[in-house]
Amino acid sequence: MTVWNQDFTKQLSMLPMQQLDSHFGISKFADWPNADGLNDLKALWGNLDIPHFVCQSQLTESEHYYEQIIHQQHIIPTRPNSWHDLFNGLIWLQFPQTKRLLSQQHVEDIEQHGLSPRTLRRNNLTHFDECGVILTYQRGSVAEQQIKDLAMHRWQSVFIENRFIWGKELNSFMFGHANLEMLLQPFIGLTGKWLALEVDSQFSSISYSEQLKQIDESLVSLINQSNIFAKKKPLYPLPLLGIPDVWDANNNPAFYDNTAYFRPNSRLKND
Repeated sequence: MTVWNQDFTKQLSMLPMQQLDSHFGISKFADWPNADGLNDLKALWGNLDIPHFVCQSQLTESEHYYEQIIHQQHIIPTRPNSWHDLFNGLIWLQFPQTKRLLSQQHVEDIEQHGLSPRTLRRNNLTHFDECGVILTYQRGSVAEQQIKDLAMHRWQSVFIENRFIWGKELNSFMFGHANLEMLLQPFIGLTGKWLALEVDSQFSSISYSEQLKQIDESLVSLINQSNIFAKKKPLYPLPLLGIPDVWDANNNPAFYDNTAYFRPNSRLKND
C-alpha cells in the first residue's frame, strides 16, 4: 500500500523538507492532514488569527476570486489530498502576517482594476506566493556582498567560494508553496524567486520558530514601506537545486558548470 507522504519522506535530506518536518512533524502523520489537520496545527502553534482552513468540497461554488474569499470570508479553501494546498497551508502557519498582506493587496488591486487584466503588482505577488525564497543575510558580514553577487548571477562566488557561510551568515527559507511541491520531484531547471532580508548577528542562533516570526514581521514592513511588488522585476531568479543542503549533487563544484541552469546575468540588458 502506498504511504501518503512517501514523496515527502524521500526528500528529507533537503533543507526545506527538514525545516517543515522538524517544525510540523509531517513524516509522522498517519494520513493527509488536509484542512482539519491544518486547523489542529494552527491551534497547536497558537496562530488563531489565521483564517480557518475549509475543505474545498464543503464550499459552494463562488463568483469570488480565491484571494477575495480569503479576505472577505476569512477562510482558506483547501483541496483534500493535495500537496500544493497542504504546502500553502504550512506557509500560512509560518508566515501568517505576510500571507494575509499578500491577499489584501490582491483584493485591493481587484477592487480598483478588476480581475482582468492582472496588474503588475498581482503578477509579482503571485510569483512570490508560488515561487518565493527568502534569503536572510547577517549585516556587516561577507553575506552582504554575496547577496549582491547572487543578484548578478556570480554563482561561483556564492555557491562555491563562499559556500561555508550558508546556514550561518546566509540562510534560505522557502516561501513559495509551488516550489515545495516541485521539490518532491526535483529536476534541473527548477527555479525560485528570491527576496533578501537583513538580520542581526544573533539570527542564526535563535530557534526556528523565532526566526520565522522575525522574518514574517520584517517582510510585512518591507512590503508596506516599499510597495515592492508594484515595482518592475522586484524578484531575482535562484536555481533551487544550487542552494547548499538542498540537493546532494551540488556538493560537487562541477554541478555549477551547467550554464543552461546557472545562467549568466542578462538582467541589466533587459531592464
